[in-house]
Order: sequence, then C-alpha cells, then structure tokens
Amino acid sequence: MSVIGLCKHISAVLALALPLPIAARPPIMIEKLGSFTAGGTVIGDPAKATLHCDHGFVDYQIPVHARKTGLFLWHSSSAQVWQQRWDGGEGYQQIFLRRGFPVYIWDGPRVGRGNWSCEGYSYVPRLNSDQLNHMAWRFGPVAGQWFPGVQFPRDDAEAWDQAMSARYDEFDIAKNAHMEAEAAAKAIDRIGPVVLVTNSAGGWRGMLAALKSGNVKGIVAYETPAYVFPDGEGPKEPEGAFGPTHVPLAEFMKLTHIPIQIVWGDNTGQTFWKDSVAVCRQFVASINAHGGHAEMLMLPSVGLKGNTHIAFADMNNVQVADQLSLFLKKNKLDLR
Repeated sequence: MSVIGLCKHISAVLALALPLPIAARPPIMIEKLGSFTAGGTVIGDPAKATLHCDHGFVDYQIPVHARKTGLFLWHSSSAQVWQQRWDGGEGYQQIFLRRGFPVYIWDGPRVGRGNWSCEGYSYVPRLNSDQLNHMAWRFGPVAGQWFPGVQFPRDDAEAWDQAMSARYDEFDIAKNAHMEAEAAAKAIDRIGPVVLVTNSAGGWRGMLAALKSGNVKGIVAYETPAYVFPDGEGPKEPEGAFGPTHVPLAEFMKLTHIPIQIVWGDNTGQTFWKDSVAVCRQFVASINAHGGHAEMLMLPSVGLKGNTHIAFADMNNVQVADQLSLFLKKNKLDLR
C-alpha cells in the first residue's frame, strides 16, 4: 500500500470516532498545526510608542487527508469547553479531528488568548458566579440541585472544579460583539471555507461575522440567546447585551444563503432559556420566510436527554457530535 493509501486508510479508521477507552484509540494523525492572530489595530504614535490590541486568536490542527471545510469553534466561556468533556473525555476538537475536519478554536478580542484590549477596564470578582453558572448552564433549576438524568458527572468533584473554572471574563455588549465579528471575519478569510460551530452568545457574534465573510458556509449554534433580524422583524426591544441586532434586509439576506441549525438541550422549558427558544423560533421563521434554510434541533426529539447549555462537553457528547455530522453530511459540508 502506498503512503497516501495508508494515510487514507488510517483517516477512515479515525473518522469512526468510536467512544473507545483511551488506550484503545488510535493516534490522531495531524498534518499541520499552529496559531495566529487576526483583526485588531495598532494604537499610539509609530515614532514613539505603540500597542497591538483588540485582535483575536486562533489555534488550529489540520488532520491528514482533511476534509475541505473546516470547523471554526466559537465559545462563550473558554476554549476548554471544545477541548474536553467535563470528565476529561474527548471534546469536539479531538472528535472532529478523528472525523477528518480541520479544527480552529477562536478566542475573540478581549477574550482568553486575545485579551490585550485597546481600552482600559476593571475586573470585579463576583462571588456567586459558580452558582449562576450552575443555573445558566442548566445543570439544575437552582444552585445545589440537579436536573434528573443531567449529562454532567454530578458526583465528580474534579469535573465540577473544571467546569466552574472554564470561564474567561467577557464583554457582552453590542460594541464588543461587532468588534469580535470583524476580527473573526478576517480570521475566516485567512482560513478559507468553514462552518461556524458556536455556543451561547458566540452564536450571535457568529451571525454577525457571517455577514462580513463569504467563507462562512454554514452555522451550527448551540443555544444562542440573541439573533440577527432584518429591520422591522423580530423582537422590538433595543439592541443590548444579547441583541437583537437589526440590519437592512439586503444584509440579512446573506444569512439565507447558508444552512443554519440552532441546537437546544433538555429542560429549557423549566428555566429562563424558554424565552430564548421562543426568539429562536422567530429567527428560524424569518430566515425561512426569506428563502433561507434554518432549523431548530431539540436534542430530546432525537432521543438525547439531559443535555445542558454546553451539550458538546456533556457525557453523551459523541452522540451530540453525531447530530452535527449528520447536518454536515446533509449539506455536503463534509466533502474531501
């Protein structure tokens, strides 16, 4: 067998992404990896003193015999949520490398590894952040209680510590969202065709980026709280921390040219997330009314129960990933 043939055979085996014990899994064959910054600006006097700031950061891995379209993973907590399951099992980064996709993990301006800001700011610790995370991520209805069958390893103290520390300070205001979208569009244009795989407010930012780059070939958004609507449609409240953002219809139409799937976990109806699900239905209806291709995937409807706000890090994340693979295949975004 030739070297190329051997690589193709190995890639086919890796693409199965079976939930095998670590010792039984074959190595992930990487052809290229690296990182780069994108966007931002330079402030100051070039002749005296300057600062590069407000850029985003990408790290990436490209597997052997890669598929043509990459996955651009856009969090709203930290890069860690893409890199591993809560209990330390494989995250989306490894799962989709095994399935042959180039994987790009994005930290937007002022977030994580792109945190050098052009503006000064202060950080104030919030001592109830862990309890707020517990509820916002739908581990349970209130702090200290768990939803029955939740796909979080509730008896694993290390998993809890990892989850509660998997956060960066965020700037959830419209100004920052537009800045992140601008920088991300520059990163995406450097990469080439990608599907945006987003979480939470990253979905709103991703939609804004899709308006700025023709290399966005699809969006799969896990539990987006805010959306882009054409002027005169959608929620009427003014643009705030989580949108909505209204744009001219001609701009909005760019979102109708790509397939979009919004994915929701379990127990949304028992929490404040029910309001976001309602807005999501408006967004999907608006996209489709203008000739687009948007859909909602409620994971319980395909037999996946107990998923949280961060389903791709849950204990059943391989099954959740299978739904993403089906979307990519259906839309011919998994071609080699």
